[in-house]
Amino acid sequence: MAILVKKFGGSSVATPEKMHGIVDRVLREKKPDDRIVIVVSAMGDSTDDLLDLAAKVTDSMPKRELDMLLSTGEQVSIALLAAAFCSKGQPAVSFTGGQAGIHTSDIHSKATILDVDAKRVIKALDEGKIAIVAGFQGITDEGDITTLGRGGSDTTAVAVAAGIKADFCEIYTDVDGVYTSDPRIVPNAQKMNEITFAEMLELARLGAGVMQPRAVEYGEHNSVAIHVRSTFKDDPGTIIREEYTVQEKNFVIRGVAHDTNVAKIAVKGVPDQPGVAYKIFSALANANVDVDMIIQSVRDIDGSNDILFTVAKTDLVEATSVVESLKDEMGGFNYDVEINVAKVSIVGAGMLGSPGIAAGMFGALAKAGINIAAISTSEISVSCLIKESDVKNAVNAIHEHFFPTT
Repeated sequence: MAILVKKFGGSSVATPEKMHGIVDRVLREKKPDDRIVIVVSAMGDSTDDLLDLAAKVTDSMPKRELDMLLSTGEQVSIALLAAAFCSKGQPAVSFTGGQAGIHTSDIHSKATILDVDAKRVIKALDEGKIAIVAGFQGITDEGDITTLGRGGSDTTAVAVAAGIKADFCEIYTDVDGVYTSDPRIVPNAQKMNEITFAEMLELARLGAGVMQPRAVEYGEHNSVAIHVRSTFKDDPGTIIREEYTVQEKNFVIRGVAHDTNVAKIAVKGVPDQPGVAYKIFSALANANVDVDMIIQSVRDIDGSNDILFTVAKTDLVEATSVVESLKDEMGGFNYDVEINVAKVSIVGAGMLGSPGIAAGMFGALAKAGINIAAISTSEISVSCLIKESDVKNAVNAIHEHFFPTT
């Protein structure tokens, strides 16, 4: 007997025909004693359609009400999929995030999962039913519906897997695993058999769209092995786990990621004194704005500081509002905003103790004639800020350097 959680994204449930395809696949692969939970996203472009609908009502919809609206997309999917299973003779029951016991913080549109009380899901499994759970959503202690951000269904699946102590969490997507780079941009990208939580988290954080960073983080903290595989093929995909098997240890760089959802803010002429950086970045944190690259430099002329940092374009309105509100309080400063930028990154635990990795990346960009505006590093990654128009050439140049085709 196995306890399995299977997550299917929006493209996998886009039509009734595709839903019946999922039903047929699950029932074909199901062993008699398997206990199965299925987590699904909204059908196809339903979430985007709901966002368009909201925009026709108001250009500043309260986030609480937006969560109420967007959560309905997944509720359509779970009801239809449960009915599809029942039509094939397999008992099934659907649950919203709240009904499945997914408790979240109260930060609307960016909620984090605090805990999962999956007793209703477990009861359904005990009764021989397949449980269908709405992804992307949860509920606060006050009973308000929240959403988890783009890709949040991945996090739902991993959290439910942890809550029911599943043997495996399978993430079904329109790609057949995790690649060394985006195969839509790099034709020679290679599929990986496995990757560690730490490396996958870094790749996801730096722009690899195959997994939501919070989902990987939740899997690591709860020791939930994750299998990323194709909805449309039976082939094995990529397993995300704590450590590699012996066969997978011979590597230095595991992947090249890119992110175009980036904006650069340069704050110029702030006082060179203790507490200035804290004031700026604590205010951004209080506005729930995530900051990535941070570079500070001291001016030789007047001794003031320039601070450059990057945020997601989707957070740019909130970020500039915070910076604008600090101008007078901090004695006046100028700031510039640039949106035509992007980030390219390399990730791999193997770069620790391997001199020349960063130089190799910089050399590949130089050879391609691409200028670097900023650089940031971690123990297992190096990122460069470049022009958005250079992304495709940059990713291919870096990938060819570390994963040569000849």
